[in-house]
Amino acid sequence: MVKPLHWQKSTYSGGAEGNACVELAASPTHIHLRESDTPTTALTTSPATLAHLLKGIRTGAL
Repeated sequence: MVKPLHWQKSTYSGGAEGNACVELAASPTHIHLRESDTPTTALTTSPATLAHLLKGIRTGAL
C-alpha cells in the first residue's frame, strides 16, 4: 500500500489563500514539488539533485 503524500505550502507563498502556491512533499527517497493550481502535475527528484539546483540558483551559477 502506498502512503499518500503530505503536501506543505512554501513559506514564500506568504500564507496566501487560493491557488498561487508552491507545495512540497517528501517521501523516503524523493522530493515532490507542485503548484497548487495544478495539483495533478508534480515534479519528482532526489534531495541531492534539488540541493544542487538550489545551490546553483543561490550562487548565480544558473
